[in-house]
Amino acid sequence: MIVPQPLLRGRLAARYKRFLMDIRVRGGRVVTIHCPNSGSMEGCLDDNAEVIASPKIGQGRLSHVAEWIRGPDGWIGINTHRSNAIVSEALKAKRIPELGGYDDVRAEVPYGKHSRVDFLLTSPGLPDCYVEVKNTTWPGADGALAFPDSVTLRGRKHLRELARRVATGDRAVLLFLANRPFGDRVRACHERDPAYARALAWAQRQGVEILCYRTTIEPPCVTLAKRVPVVLAKVPMKGPGSGISHRGHKTCP
Repeated sequence: MIVPQPLLRGRLAARYKRFLMDIRVRGGRVVTIHCPNSGSMEGCLDDNAEVIASPKIGQGRLSHVAEWIRGPDGWIGINTHRSNAIVSEALKAKRIPELGGYDDVRAEVPYGKHSRVDFLLTSPGLPDCYVEVKNTTWPGADGALAFPDSVTLRGRKHLRELARRVATGDRAVLLFLANRPFGDRVRACHERDPAYARALAWAQRQGVEILCYRTTIEPPCVTLAKRVPVVLAKVPMKGPGSGISHRGHKTCP
């Protein structure tokens, strides 16, 4: 994937109101840009870090969109809207072996209860495959990259929807996109959202496949690189939402 150019480079001054970022460009001028990332971006916002933005396409008062920020380990992809574009390109080029047998790739297909799946893969003779993509950038103290970086009710809903597809005979895949060079594995971020960690382990037990691929970021280009191991640690099942009903039957987290 190649982002629009020319690129704007600056230094992080502030990130605020979730979707706004101020960067200081050459000459000292501060420019406010769009930051398309709903997460906390914890572990990505070092003071004065280098930021690269692309021209914003379409209407709006802001002229640029934040694409990457430099961390101690290298470039970090912070535009979550690009994640699907990266994966879409890889799927169509059949660069994800686990998903390479499908002929048709469709994006944003309605499914479940008021949801849209990131990708629906279909091919004659194969079960339909529903794929959700999660941009992953939180650096754990244990050397693992983790998701999410803040509580995500939407992420848990996606896991429930994927599990329902498996129950009907379809295939369902959660694809973590490791969008920075940190870490040798990926896991659920139980430190920030233990309920999501429990839900992820539950979804895997229901048959949801969990994959992770790393990106290679060389501005203005991003490509899908090698597969990264996913490790699901055991998380204590306590209290409401633990995944166990009062009758002892397993329920959806």
